[in-house]
Amino acid sequence: MTKILCATRGGEASRRTQERAIALARQHNAELIFLYVFDLDFLERVQAATIPTVAKDMQHMSEFFLTM
Repeated sequence: MTKILCATRGGEASRRTQERAIALARQHNAELIFLYVFDLDFLERVQAATIPTVAKDMQHMSEFFLTM
């Protein structure tokens, strides 16, 4: 069985890649695996203004997974 692994970071910028991976999986009748890795340690070193953006990206990713 063919497998396709699609690394993603979520958010609007990843949608095109995710949609292409879905299309390829359908075209080749392949199992599709999304890989999402998130390291929270970096949040200790960023400005507080960045945190809402990260939270928004995480929400988009969770919505995507629920849709799938």
